[in-house]
Order: sequence, then structure tokens, then C-alpha cells
Amino acid sequence: MQIIDSALFEAVAQKASASPRRRMNHNFHTGPEDNPHRFLNVLLEGTYVRPHRHLDPPKSEAFLVLEGEAALVCFDGWGRVTSRVKIGPASGAIGIDLEPGVFHTVVALSPRAVCYEVKPGPWNPANDKDFAAWAPAEGTPEAAAYLAELTESLRRD
Repeated sequence: MQIIDSALFEAVAQKASASPRRRMNHNFHTGPEDNPHRFLNVLLEGTYVRPHRHLDPPKSEAFLVLEGEAALVCFDGWGRVTSRVKIGPASGAIGIDLEPGVFHTVVALSPRAVCYEVKPGPWNPANDKDFAAWAPAEGTPEAAAYLAELTESLRRD
């Protein structure tokens, strides 16, 4: 049994702050073959999750924001926003369940957002994510500008 509490949030947030990606997972599942995968994903403000979808094989995902605020943004195949929802304890929604094959990203809107995620296993890094060709690659100056524009549009709403 693993306890999900503020001490775990702090420990994972410390690792996220030491990561250049400004996010960190804490897995509750024991390996890539487990099914389903369950994990905390601590997102610090300014982390960029490149828009992607799960196609090979198709996988659904569920996100619950346990602390802070994040937004889930969905896109069509050309990069146009099709939906967006703010999620977190202070928002109107605390989570979402996303069907397979939808381009999406998660944006931290508070200094940290602690998400609990569930998606089917197994995990294979070679085909887990189909990154959107229209979205900048992580770590590029274009990604920082893209994230800033997306975040600003979410804060205006």
C-alpha cells in the first residue's frame, strides 16, 4: 500500500524542481508491463508537455488534479484548440477522462499542480506518444513561446 499525502506531494515536487523538465512522475505501478498504469505527475509552472495523442495502441487517460490548478487542452489534427478545461480542487472540475487518439496537453496554471493519472499499460517509449508535428519540440525556444501563448490564453478565460 502506498499513501497519497502531502509528504508524497512534497517529495515528488522536490524532484520536479531539480528536473530541467519541471515535472516528475511517481509511479504506483511496478513496471512497464503493468496494467493499468497509475501515477502522480507533479507539474511545476512553466513545464511544457508537447501536445500528443496515444494511438499505438489507442489508450484513454484519466487525470485528477489533487492540488493546484491545471488545464487540459485538446486539439484537432491541425493544431486548432477544440476544447479546454481548467481542473483542480478550486475549479469547476477536478478531473477529466479522455478518449484515445485525441491530441492534448496539460498546462500547470498554479506554481505546482499535482495530478493523479491512470492509463492502460503496457508502456513502450518507442510508441507511447504520437507527438503533434505542428507543436514545437520540448526544450526549444519555440516551445517556450508556444507554452507562454497557450498559458496566457488560458488565464484570460
